[in-house]
Amino acid sequence: MLQVAGLTKRYGERTALDALTLALPPGQFVALLGPNGAGKSTLFQLLTGLFAPTAGDIRVAGFDLRSRACAALAQIGVVFQQMSLDLDLSVRRNLTLQADLHGLPRALARERIAQGCGRMGLSNDLDRTVRELSGGNRRKVELVRAGLHRPALLLMDEATVGLDPKSRRELLGALHADVSERHCTVLWATHWVEEAQAADRVVVLHKGRLLADGTPAEVTARLGGDTLEDAFVRATG
Repeated sequence: MLQVAGLTKRYGERTALDALTLALPPGQFVALLGPNGAGKSTLFQLLTGLFAPTAGDIRVAGFDLRSRACAALAQIGVVFQQMSLDLDLSVRRNLTLQADLHGLPRALARERIAQGCGRMGLSNDLDRTVRELSGGNRRKVELVRAGLHRPALLLMDEATVGLDPKSRRELLGALHADVSERHCTVLWATHWVEEAQAADRVVVLHKGRLLADGTPAEVTARLGGDTLEDAFVRATG
């Protein structure tokens, strides 16, 4: 679902991402683990076309992001670290606007909005403004929005920042269910080791470079430590 080869991003003399090569197959929940400044957000900015890479290639579901941008981006759903909902619009209106952007017929959009909000426990909030919602419920709305067009690849950039433990568990549970039911791929950027422990695969970034890639157990052994957290802290300082 995602292939990157030699992906590099420089800002002047600073290298934010250094020749990253990675391939993610369908049906995997992949945790992108790294401390602040590791290059996680830079990678997401490149994958979503917000910035152009200095070097390297990106393919999403087989489409080259440089030559087939519209086709590649149509396969992506994303939740950025900073909330991007319109606070003064209702939940329903925020989601309908997103469905319109993807060209979904209104009847299908209504069906998917109802399904997504029902699954997230938001059915009673559809006509409330986003401003009235808690931080956890705002994140849930963003997750529903990201999946309206049934993307092959879901990108989650520090999606649980500021959430309470219950909301974090619910959000992660919903994503794992989506992977199982739709066989999509999730790339979950985080600096919380506990969120990575339940992933199918862990990719560790540090200072823009790939340190390890494998199951949580394989990464723990590769980096050297009794636990994934211990190994991660040792490797990244």
